[in-house]
Amino acid sequence: MATVFSVCSGSSAFLSPCTSHTRCLSLLPKGSPLLHHIKKPFSVKSLSSLETQEVSSVSVSPAVTTFWQWLKEEGVISSKTQVKPGVVPEGLGLVATKDISRNEVVLQVPKRFWINPDAVAASEIGNVCSGLKPWLSVALFLIRERSRDDSLWKHYFPVLPKETDSTIYWSEEELSEIQGTQLLNTTLGVKEYVQNEFMRLQEEIILPNKKLFPFPITLDDFFWAFGILRSRAFSRLRNENLVVIPLADLINHSARVTTEDHAYEVKGAAGLFSWDYLFSLRSPLSVKAGEQIYIQYDLNKSNAELALDYGFIEPNSGRNAYTLTLGIPESDPFYDDKLDIAETNGFGETAYFDIFYNQPLPPGIIPYLRLVALGGTDAFLLEALFRNTVWSHLELPVSRDNEELLCRVVREACKSALAGYHTTIEEDNKLKEAKLDSRLAIAVGIREGEKKVLQQIDEVFKEKELELDQLEYYQERRLKDLGLCGESGDILGDLEKFM
Repeated sequence: MATVFSVCSGSSAFLSPCTSHTRCLSLLPKGSPLLHHIKKPFSVKSLSSLETQEVSSVSVSPAVTTFWQWLKEEGVISSKTQVKPGVVPEGLGLVATKDISRNEVVLQVPKRFWINPDAVAASEIGNVCSGLKPWLSVALFLIRERSRDDSLWKHYFPVLPKETDSTIYWSEEELSEIQGTQLLNTTLGVKEYVQNEFMRLQEEIILPNKKLFPFPITLDDFFWAFGILRSRAFSRLRNENLVVIPLADLINHSARVTTEDHAYEVKGAAGLFSWDYLFSLRSPLSVKAGEQIYIQYDLNKSNAELALDYGFIEPNSGRNAYTLTLGIPESDPFYDDKLDIAETNGFGETAYFDIFYNQPLPPGIIPYLRLVALGGTDAFLLEALFRNTVWSHLELPVSRDNEELLCRVVREACKSALAGYHTTIEEDNKLKEAKLDSRLAIAVGIREGEKKVLQQIDEVFKEKELELDQLEYYQERRLKDLGLCGESGDILGDLEKFM
């Protein structure tokens, strides 16, 4: 859960919780207080180091063998296919069958095998799903097709996992290990959202159409489909924002890959006598025969987002993040003016700032904080006369009182958030020395990462507090502009007695 820092325009400030807001996935409605951005999701685990991982010599399961044979019979596997499913540390992955050069195409999948809103529209449930959000229609389609013996994808579904290590599948005991984290509240918010969507679908679509859905559909079924879309769907293809690609979705993530440019859509041969759109997957790295091929799921996601979407985190501390949520309280006597200024400059009543470890504060956070804290003798900046220039004034210190207030409220909020964790960073580091269960390892990494970012934020504003007496504030800058103040800050002439 992100924390809302609402700074009153007077001398007081308060900290209050907000409905969860962090970034994640486009399965959620625009403006939803949950996560957004589905990008390159696929499998259930990640490699932290290519050098320490090996492809297993263990044979794949009968289900995978049957899936592979089906792909051959359907013409998906051709001379251009340079990979095959293999048992890898993550579970299943794509293994090179020959030496592969960087950016070389390793597989192509014709559009007729894609699972996307177009496939839903062309199916028996297309009409009843036409008014649904795309992800809801595809989720229902996945559940329905999985139950059908005559489904085109009947050999694909047995290959899919029943669940991943995504936090949406964790037990209450496992979730207790991320007590105090933003990830916990985001996870609970996502689960509640999914449950509400399922109940609505039951009432409006599933139960009124028993001929189309003759079998019972449970909440567990719906969470399975939701998790499949979260962790395996491609986006950002031409005209495709949500598409599951059998075989391609077996590819795993590696932190070693530093580009997301690996998938594209082309028009080409899709069989002996047919042409269709093809999903083409390239290897972003050079790979030797027998080695696993990897991609980068998303360069911009935090570890919390990786844990929620895919069920893994990276050891890279740069993935650790904390979301500060700043708000203009409706009780603020200057609420309307502040809101107008915020909206004019691309913000709103509430603004969300993702702060990453060892990275500078995001643009706009300090001016927004100064705006929210603005009041008292500084309130003249809210007048219409300054409306076109006020943001440029807020990019510099306004007054000592304003700067002191925003520093104090952020530092108090950081201390309050740090007190919500049930372990210290030192205790987390001690735990990491042992071999941990995969989910506990995620929990320890997430809570340690959040605490480090909170300590970093606190340190930034502690340093700003120490500089308060050395800063140049608005009034001093204004007097200098008028030639009424010397470079050292001394007020010239008789004006000093009026200040």
